[in-house]
Amino acid sequence: MTGPGRPRSAGIGALCVLTASVLWGTTGTAATFAPDVGPLAIGAAAMGLGGLLQALIAARQIARHAVGLRGQRGTVLLGAAAVAIYPLAFYSSMHLAGVAVGTVVSIGAAPLASALIERAVDGRRLTRRWMLAAALGLLGTVLLCVAEAAHATDAASTTGTLLGIGLGLVAAATYAVYSWAAHRLISRQIPSRAAMGAVFGIGGLLLLPVLAVTGAPLVASGSNAAVGAYMALVPMFAGYVLFGWGLAHVPASTATTLSLLEPAVAAVLAVLVVGERLPATGWAGIALVITCLAVLTTPTPTRPAPKTIEHDTAASPPELVNNRCPNS
Repeated sequence: MTGPGRPRSAGIGALCVLTASVLWGTTGTAATFAPDVGPLAIGAAAMGLGGLLQALIAARQIARHAVGLRGQRGTVLLGAAAVAIYPLAFYSSMHLAGVAVGTVVSIGAAPLASALIERAVDGRRLTRRWMLAAALGLLGTVLLCVAEAAHATDAASTTGTLLGIGLGLVAAATYAVYSWAAHRLISRQIPSRAAMGAVFGIGGLLLLPVLAVTGAPLVASGSNAAVGAYMALVPMFAGYVLFGWGLAHVPASTATTLSLLEPAVAAVLAVLVVGERLPATGWAGIALVITCLAVLTTPTPTRPAPKTIEHDTAASPPELVNNRCPNS
């Protein structure tokens, strides 16, 4: 798309990603309401059931574009594998390192991973604006992480925090991979609903064995079941539908940078709802993340294209035509 519609389209895409990020930011807090359910079960239920629901809703579009999806099966399978790994690493990271740290590391490192993928595979150049926004966002996430890690009181909690940070980096890498895969499919004329439904549907199937082994506590009580249903329907299903729409209008590196709003939302909810404490360093980190989003989403003023003089009679202004030498 070119012309005036392009900034508006990118703005709508950014808004979809930001809304998805707010929904994702609630997952860590929601998981604390089911303390008997392990992180693997939470992750498998949230992403597995949410992914299968996406595939079900998009079944008609998937069937319509089956030939195109088969032609891109390597990308589809790579994205699906990343979808299956991501929630297991992400929720385990939050379980070990805390809601704020797990979310901050998992989402905060994703823009860098996404940019490296796009640079290496697609040859995409990084703009100065993106680099400035990413630097602010990463600095903010580091400050959040430092603020939370400072609460570790013994060697065991320090070890758990470090392991959680490691798993968060795995989550960041897989998040970047499936975002890139979905954007690549969409850029190759596969609608976002079909692309997301295929990638997340296969990923959901891969998570079903994990859910079968670990998911018994989810049905042990009504509250646990309610948490599982919320995670699957709201942040995972609705959130990723919005994310898919966003990827149709902005690159994966931009989308993952915009999703830095998620750790800020998660940190605030962890303080307000869960009771975690966040020192001044952490609040400074949140301020930097918000600044990052402002830099990335502020519209760029467009300059009018310079006018050029055509040298054929049909395109020349009347005064130029009239001043030409007569033929007779």
